[in-house]
Order: sequence, then C-alpha cells, then structure tokens
Amino acid sequence: MGNTFKVKVNGDLEFDLNKADVSALDALQTSINAYHLLVNNTSYSAQVLASDFNKKHYHIRINNNRYAVEISDGLDQLIDEMGFALSSAKDISSIAAPMPGLILDINVSVGQTVKEDDALLILEAMKMENIITSPREGVIKAIQVAKGDAVDKDNLLIEFE
Repeated sequence: MGNTFKVKVNGDLEFDLNKADVSALDALQTSINAYHLLVNNTSYSAQVLASDFNKKHYHIRINNNRYAVEISDGLDQLIDEMGFALSSAKDISSIAAPMPGLILDINVSVGQTVKEDDALLILEAMKMENIITSPREGVIKAIQVAKGDAVDKDNLLIEFE
C-alpha cells in the first residue's frame, strides 16, 4: 500500500506526499492546534481550525489563508482503485436494529428530510443509550417502531424513500 499520501486542497489541487517529505518538514508546535513551519527558508504560521480524523478532512489556516484539506493514505487509495467506494452506504434504503433493546426516543417523523449523521432515534441496549444516526441524506418513508417498543436484533426501524 506504500507510504504515499494523496493530499487534496480546496477540492481541486492534488499532490502526493511520502513519509520522507513529512519527516523532512521543519515544524514546531506552538500551541495545541498551532504550528510554526519553515519550508525552503520561508516561515509559515499554521493553525488547525477543525478536523474530522475518521473522514480525514481538515480545515487549516496558513498565514491567514484558509484551506480545506483531504488526506488519503495507501489503504484509501487501494479501496478507490478497486471500486469499493465507502459511499456504497449511501444506497441504504432502511435501518435495522443493530442489537436488541428498547426504543427510548424517536427524533424524526415520516416525510422529514434528514442529512447524513442526523440522530434518528435512541435505542437503549444493555443499560446504554445508543444514538442511531442516518447513514445518508434522504426522506423518511416509514417508521416501523414507536417510543417504548422492545426490538430484537435486525428488526426494521426506519425506511427511506
């Protein structure tokens, strides 16, 4: 899978970095999210404004210019090359209970438009509250459970249009 990272800046500028490039970077952390960089005898002030480590998306500021940065490692590149896009979850048409439990709350209604990662309902299982989130954007077609219902694993909870 290699030691190469693909970096996309602001959705259009792409370049490759390898571990040697990263190791050669002269960076000094000045605070929790701020760094001083020295590149080709030029000084830069960098700050991480927001980060989503799981999706590998970052918003940074370098010398008062803001950038949106996406980083793909070797595994991400291999998944893309093989056509196993992680976006296949976007085709999900229903949500089933991941475990047996009790429906504590339902945060959506039929006909409501939801975005990816919106909280749909709360399922209590083994004395823990589990927030079931939307795997994609869409419209709620049907809700097959009610507040207070006990559900088994794989019971249908919500359907999308």
